[in-house]
Amino acid sequence: MPESPIGSVPDGPVPEALAARLRSAGCVFAEDEARLLAEAAHTPSDLEDLLQQRIDGLPLEHVLGWAEFCGLRVRVDAGVFVPRRRSEFLVHCAAGVVAPGSFVVDMCCGCGAIGAALAAVEPAIRLHAADVDPAAVRCARRNLEGCGGDAHCGDLYTALPDSMRGRIDVVVANAPYVPSAAIATMPSEARLHEPRVALDGGADGLDVHRRLAASASEWLAPGGHLLMEAGSRQAEAATEILAAEGLTSVVHRSDEFDATVVVGVVHDRSVPSQITTRV
Repeated sequence: MPESPIGSVPDGPVPEALAARLRSAGCVFAEDEARLLAEAAHTPSDLEDLLQQRIDGLPLEHVLGWAEFCGLRVRVDAGVFVPRRRSEFLVHCAAGVVAPGSFVVDMCCGCGAIGAALAAVEPAIRLHAADVDPAAVRCARRNLEGCGGDAHCGDLYTALPDSMRGRIDVVVANAPYVPSAAIATMPSEARLHEPRVALDGGADGLDVHRRLAASASEWLAPGGHLLMEAGSRQAEAATEILAAEGLTSVVHRSDEFDATVVVGVVHDRSVPSQITTRV
């Protein structure tokens, strides 16, 4: 089932004429979207412009300029990856291992929604974010400035200040994990309006996960955690990737969010290898 738009929707009557046009364009949640667009518009002309953008296929979050994530309204600029509700489970898992003063990195950060949500849970973390897409980094900086975080542009760990090497407590990553051959089957909103680098995970969807795991022991502190979102069918392969790099692993699965998170722990043998939990 498609995810509901944005999250919370303003109360009030549905602008039925707007909803009808959205419904005709194939919008599953036409009534909710009509309310959100009507709320966002300042003038009838604004409303028509927003409506047409949505009918033309732009993601609702790009039209509005924001998305709701973990109860926060985060800015999402045009062309930047839109945070999915399933990634709230990644935040839930990471929240269990962060502590005041932890060095936390939101890797492949997109708009920085995951980092912002973690800072809302534990404001005393030392938060950094990184992405290879300059547009995403600009957006993330605006979302993280209120919680003292910073975003860096570059390729995975190489984007980070060298002073963080060996000191990171938690890396949380919604890395791209769609197999290359499956990109063509994705909804047009994602295929046409989000950067491919944020979607395409290579032949089996796990290319970036391999690279994150390969350098984890160099960048994470002993006992540090690497949390990566993955598809449910990729969990076994992801744990094997972690094991090959000497990390112990835990797999968390949520039916509520239809989400899977694979966790690697650096040099911590107290965690049994390849555990699966369901919440």
